[in-house]
Amino acid sequence: MAKAPLLIISGLTASGKTSLSLQLARKIDCEIISADSMQVYQDMDIGTDKVSPEIRERITHHLIDIVSPEEEFSVAEYQKLAQNKINEITSKGKLPILVGGTGLYIKAVVEGFMLPSLPESDIRTRLKDWVASKDNRALHKYLASIDPEYARKIHPNDIRRVTRALEIYFLTDKTRSYYKFRQERQPAKYNHLKIALGQPRKDIYQKINSRVDFMLEKGLIEEVKELQTNYSLSKTASQAVGYKEIIDYLAGQISLSEAVRLIKRNTRRLAKKQRNFLKRDKEYIWIDKTNWPGKELEIYLLDLIKKKFFADNFTLLKEYF
Repeated sequence: MAKAPLLIISGLTASGKTSLSLQLARKIDCEIISADSMQVYQDMDIGTDKVSPEIRERITHHLIDIVSPEEEFSVAEYQKLAQNKINEITSKGKLPILVGGTGLYIKAVVEGFMLPSLPESDIRTRLKDWVASKDNRALHKYLASIDPEYARKIHPNDIRRVTRALEIYFLTDKTRSYYKFRQERQPAKYNHLKIALGQPRKDIYQKINSRVDFMLEKGLIEEVKELQTNYSLSKTASQAVGYKEIIDYLAGQISLSEAVRLIKRNTRRLAKKQRNFLKRDKEYIWIDKTNWPGKELEIYLLDLIKKKFFADNFTLLKEYF
């Protein structure tokens, strides 16, 4: 049975993922699935840079505004929903396009394999209590005695990953490295094409600064006030870049100028994490949009898409051919 086609557009914050996806969507019979961990939340619009409702009326988007800001939302939940949407879109004879910068979401969808769901236990709390009575390096050393391969990859101060790895081992009797081994040998679920957008650091940083200023002009502070009035924000929603800093400003903990500085700094850090995560996946074709004048990038990508998905069937390409 042939694998379903899937176009993936990822990359760094402010690199132009959304605009490129919309540009291609005007040429291809497709529907877009958001791969942004914050755009799933309702009423978090300005700070997550969602496409407008008007655009969503013209070009169908999925997995935006599906969760209350009061709720937590997991990678496993996203994986299930996204895979269902891919099946739904392909059953209509359309091409699904996965668009967003949350690389872990994309990885979970494409590879179709996740770490095991762990039963409720007090192991994590006990491990954290153990750290509190000793030190981080002692716990990391203990992990190294069980799973040296994974321990070498994480810093002793990364308590969250250290305790998670030990929790997996204690509850499943298998190491984190074992599950990584399984994951790497899992065949891809889709006939996919991966595009990643990036630009030189100074250009991305300049765009990030401009985007943050624009979000504030659009009313980010008012949006955060509305969220605090209408919801008891979940930990994930309240810690989102752009929201956490404004929440601290409204609480009188920092000045507005400091909040703006931190949003820009933390967004730059996010872009760096995105780059590092995506660079580990050698399937991505990296593109700097600024190096492609006029419609050259559109022509190049449509040619890639034709060869990958429509070599024998051009019916989904609306205008290009």
